[in-house]
Amino acid sequence: MKNDNSFLFLLTKIPAILALIWIIRKIAAPNIKDKITQSINSMKSLFIRLKFYLLRIIRISYNLKSREKFVWQELKKLQSKAKWHHGVFESEKYIETTFAISEDTSALYYYMIYDGFYHCRVKIHENYPVELTTQLFILASHFNNLLNSGVVVVNVDKRYIEYHLKTDILIPTLYTGEIQELIVRHFNISKDIFWLSMS
Repeated sequence: MKNDNSFLFLLTKIPAILALIWIIRKIAAPNIKDKITQSINSMKSLFIRLKFYLLRIIRISYNLKSREKFVWQELKKLQSKAKWHHGVFESEKYIETTFAISEDTSALYYYMIYDGFYHCRVKIHENYPVELTTQLFILASHFNNLLNSGVVVVNVDKRYIEYHLKTDILIPTLYTGEIQELIVRHFNISKDIFWLSMS
């Protein structure tokens, strides 16, 4: 008889136990789901970083021609994706892009790959008067003293002033975002040089 009472007592407690289990599962389940989601996101992040790391290891092993070819492809993709007004010259490996430097003035920017470097170039002034050559060299040297990257070059034979920024091809090979970063940096600095040379 005692066994029957114990069994009945246990049967009356089953709904309370089930309710307690249900409550614990509801409370613990979101934490478990969150932990699983965090683990999955952490794994995804780790795999993405590992993928980029392995790609860099592979790219660093490229020879110079392969690096130049890779950066050239990335440069063309960037120009097309950005939908800039540009022309691609495959045989010479350069891209000519038109950017507005003020409301009424635009300039041709040249992006090219040669001699193991990625080059950004723009002509600041063309057909300057020959008698100003000495002053322009002085002005260019002042600009070059102030610039952190790139140089202002005076071409005496063709009578133009150019701002030229170049970087080793390895950098944009390893970090493809550097291609756009260099274009933006070159553009911003050249706008300042245009503005200073016009005033």
